[in-house]
Amino acid sequence: MTRERAGTARYPFSAVVGMDDLKLALLINAVSPSVGGVLVRGEKGTAKSTIVRALAGLLPGVAVVEGCRFSCDPAAPDPGCPDGPHFVAGDVPPARAGEDEESVGGERTARLVELPVGASEDRLTGSLDIERALTEGVKAFEPGLLAAAHRGVLYVDEVNLLHDHLVDLLLDAAAMGESYVEREGVSVRHAARFLLVGTMNPEEGELRPQLLDRFGLTVEVAATREPEERAEVVRRRLRFEEDPAGFAAGWTEAEAELAERIAAARDRLPGVELTDAALRRITAVCAAFEVDGLRADLVTARAAIALAAWHGRTSVSDDDVRTAARLALPHRRRRDPFDAPGLDREKLDEVLNEQAERDGDREPEPPDDGPDGPDGPNGGPGGPDGPDGPDGPDGGSGGGPDEGSADGPTGAAQPPGGGESEPQQNGGRSKENEPAPADAAYKPRLFTVPGLGTGAPGRRSKARSPYGRVSGARPGTRGVHLTATLRAAAPHQAARGRAGAGLVITSDDLRETVRDGREGNLVLFVVDASGSMAARKRMRAVKGAVLSLLLDAYQRRDKVGLVTFRGTDADLALPPTSSVEAGARRLERLPTGGRTPLAAGLLRAADVLRVERLRDPARRPLLVLVTDGRATHGPDPATAAGPLAGVATVVVDCESGPVRLGLAGALGARLGAETVRLDELAADSLAGVVRGSRNAA
Repeated sequence: MTRERAGTARYPFSAVVGMDDLKLALLINAVSPSVGGVLVRGEKGTAKSTIVRALAGLLPGVAVVEGCRFSCDPAAPDPGCPDGPHFVAGDVPPARAGEDEESVGGERTARLVELPVGASEDRLTGSLDIERALTEGVKAFEPGLLAAAHRGVLYVDEVNLLHDHLVDLLLDAAAMGESYVEREGVSVRHAARFLLVGTMNPEEGELRPQLLDRFGLTVEVAATREPEERAEVVRRRLRFEEDPAGFAAGWTEAEAELAERIAAARDRLPGVELTDAALRRITAVCAAFEVDGLRADLVTARAAIALAAWHGRTSVSDDDVRTAARLALPHRRRRDPFDAPGLDREKLDEVLNEQAERDGDREPEPPDDGPDGPDGPNGGPGGPDGPDGPDGPDGGSGGGPDEGSADGPTGAAQPPGGGESEPQQNGGRSKENEPAPADAAYKPRLFTVPGLGTGAPGRRSKARSPYGRVSGARPGTRGVHLTATLRAAAPHQAARGRAGAGLVITSDDLRETVRDGREGNLVLFVVDASGSMAARKRMRAVKGAVLSLLLDAYQRRDKVGLVTFRGTDADLALPPTSSVEAGARRLERLPTGGRTPLAAGLLRAADVLRVERLRDPARRPLLVLVTDGRATHGPDPATAAGPLAGVATVVVDCESGPVRLGLAGALGARLGAETVRLDELAADSLAGVVRGSRNAA
């Protein structure tokens, strides 16, 4: 399942084993790009990139206007194309009378354009052609990747790691079918209709719910657990690596059949009828699952129409609606940033049946006394509705992990209120010693790391950023500031012997744009989990504060890490990561008890920050120490303050009771940190108190 190397044959789409939902979602978009693309979520090594790259080989060729950099269709050229005006095929313009009509256009294969994670806004949307502007004195537009992807596939690997600003731009273009560029004196609009596919590994961080909603369909992929199927995957992959061209040749017929079916479905698409009854089913499902807005209804309708065309039907069926909803709704039900996308398929069937009964299309069904069968909605896995395999949660051992299932062979834990005569066991702990839940999270106000950074773009601390507000110019070549460059070159034109319209520019004249923006930081939580913190009420408040900051870190695009200390040592419970969801899960399972090795926690935090500084020197850290200041094991915590010198730090004082020793405050003073008492952290949030304290200082 490794990725293809550049220059080798693509792995055939039809040769991919399994992945039925993913194949179907891609084919739906190939038939109707207006569905809005596919977001592929899954663990590493599951052939996400392989199958996306293979899709491009199935798409029909596109006729293009000769010499047009924006891939205009000769039969219907874009009237606003920057390279226009173009003429409809068959019409010979007066200026070209007598020329061969075939020179008006040609045909090429559909492009697969890949957007790298480190791409700039200029590379994505296009920009002023600096070379021609400076040497010829003309205003010319250099197209970007959105123009190159027009009428093809735009593929974004690791889309969750792409800066939100770029994600917004490409999703807006995908939704409108056009790209607008307004910058540096250039005002350009051009068509940008493409099949958008993004892949991501949720372990590396989630997309914001607002961005998830902009993808038409989403598919969760995971490697099969069936030994025979895994063996076939390995067998085919090894054959492909031994002889890519020969392996691909063996699938030529299957690939040709798929390509012909896509072309036929595209031709059939305009004639597919979405009846009022089918539309009512779609809207009933979207309303029942309480999705926000109406985009879900539109996407589900377009996907159902494309499914009907794919299966050769002239009208949308209930099965089309069911499959379309199963692919279009799960990611739109994610409200909280820590929620996992999902859809209750039993509820989906129930809503469809109820709406069919209201429409009089179906008699009320008696209760089903037996277990659900493995057959899909069309009577079996081989039905016309697409992918094989179980389509519901009762698919036995062949399905994915069910929600609420037990992790071990002993079964799930007893529900609350049951079996109170005996203490429930959880890893040898009584119920009283189980990890305390967190108090409800609250919305924290912004707090920042002092100074001006240069780290990864985000929404927290002030920084020099390629996406911020223009504040000036300086010598350099990264993002040329045209006006400043012209001003620097203008006084020297006579001395340089300028004779024509173009300016004489040297490297010393070049100025780059300076922008003030915001960066994401590394927020490292160091949490005391010892016996002195084990009181459930106190630990609930501590977890609620940390969870609130995790939510804030998610919104600010920070990396987070979690160090805990208890007993005799400190533990890196969560290595620094962009997946704040992982931090929330580790926090939920945080055990408490034992001695308090405070110095060990500080030293472990210093070591983590040292390593991260080597990996990413530009990302500035903020340390959040949650403790009551007591140290009952190891050396004096003050001796560990040296390695943390210069690190922006917040100390949350968890000491309680009428008599306070002030140990956390003394430690905070030694660390140069602001100290905030836990009982002062009301609904305003920890972050707001810290920011206020820093501003007061």
